[in-house]
Order: sequence, then C-alpha cells, then structure tokens
Amino acid sequence: MRFQRESVLRLLVWAAVAGWGVSLLGVFLPWSWMEVVLQNLGKGSAPVGDPMLRYWLRMATASWSVIGFLFLCCALYPKKYGAMLPLLGGGSVFVGIVLLLNGLALSLPPFPFLGDISFCLGVGGGILLLSRRR
Repeated sequence: MRFQRESVLRLLVWAAVAGWGVSLLGVFLPWSWMEVVLQNLGKGSAPVGDPMLRYWLRMATASWSVIGFLFLCCALYPKKYGAMLPLLGGGSVFVGIVLLLNGLALSLPPFPFLGDISFCLGVGGGILLLSRRR
C-alpha cells in the first residue's frame, strides 16, 4: 500500500512540474505568440500589445515557473526537498480556491476556468493528502 501511495504521489508531483512549469513558455516566447495563446484562452478586448498586460503576463508566468521549479526539485530530490511538498500542495489548493471564487464572481466561461481550478485543487489536494507522514 505504501508503494502505491508513493507512486501516486510521485505522479502528482510530476503533474505539478508539468502544469506549473509550462508557464516557462510565457516567459520566453515572443509576445506575438503569447497574444495568440491568450486569445485562444479567451482573452477579451485588451489592446494588442497592451504594456500592462504584457508586464502582468511575464510576471505571472515567471512566478508560476518558480513554483514549477520547486516541484521539480521535489521530484528529482525527494529526500532533500520532499518536506516542501505539503507547503507546495497547500499553495496549489490556495490558488485553486482563489481562482474558483474569482471565476465564479466574474462569471467566466468553463474553458479554461474549470481546467485551472481542477488542476490546482486536484494536484494540490492529492499532494497534501498523500504527503502526510503516517
């Protein structure tokens, strides 16, 4: 049973690495590409190349990339960094709750809103549950 629990935990941590780490693309891809990505994700009528939108996107994607990097440290070196997992899992749950509350308050469409909150709550909650010491 312990092996199965650790395997699922490992899978969730790698999912977190991928889910948070994909944000690294937003740091380095050219703005013209990111504009297309944002439009496909439902970006509204902000002016093309709006400086504040560009700044906030780079700030957010850089921050999310750091979270992905921390999960990567936990995945690659679980003995050294595994103690961070409950904190990172709790942080993911917190982000999921913030997204849920704001998405509902703003009446956002299901895509990508439900995917984001499902990822944060599912991966974060699973990591929280499975990383507890028995």
